[in-house]
Amino acid sequence: MNPAVEVKAFFLGFIGWVMSGIAIPHRFWKVSSMDGNLITTLAVYENLWKYCLIDSTGVHNCHEFTSMLGLSGYVQASRALMIASIVLGTFGLIATLVGMQCSKVGGENYVLKGRIAALGGVFFILQGLCTMTAVSWYAFNITQDFFDPLYPGTKFEIGEGLYIGWCSATLALIGGCCLLCACGTGNKQEKRPYPYQTPTRGTAYTTSVMSQEQPNHYGRNSYV
Repeated sequence: MNPAVEVKAFFLGFIGWVMSGIAIPHRFWKVSSMDGNLITTLAVYENLWKYCLIDSTGVHNCHEFTSMLGLSGYVQASRALMIASIVLGTFGLIATLVGMQCSKVGGENYVLKGRIAALGGVFFILQGLCTMTAVSWYAFNITQDFFDPLYPGTKFEIGEGLYIGWCSATLALIGGCCLLCACGTGNKQEKRPYPYQTPTRGTAYTTSVMSQEQPNHYGRNSYV
């Protein structure tokens, strides 16, 4: 396996993991602008944990969601998926760091280290899928309510937190795929059989064959 590919995949997974951690507490998952109303609220924005109001003076009034069971199903699912992505990304970073050839952790058994690095790639892919599912599901509900003419509530638009989540998922998926492809190629090369070599015959075997091939110069009368 190419160590340069391992390092690049590790950094891609690490950056995706960091961006996923940034996206979870980000304030702007969905934003609603109310320009023109200078008396009360100018904007409303929400994320997975709280909703905030910005009044005409620029003051942010934030309130956490008091009841988890009272939230919409997609918000609860997005919470669980984002937390799962952080956990899976942590496992992916640890496994990749142990399985890298340039790392001294785990000894010098490069076959085993390659398998551990491939496991890290699987964790990165699962992290990317969890993040992608969470932000895409959240964005789908935003757009569905926005284009529904019969929706009575406040209509929101996609916020910055979702774009960060999409970038995080993309980087994690690319890093995981690079690890899996590189480890798969390395394993095929390692399992390739060596050219068969005919074992050399020892001296005793050669001597015995030569002794059998030598003609017998003794006659029958020699033993009489």
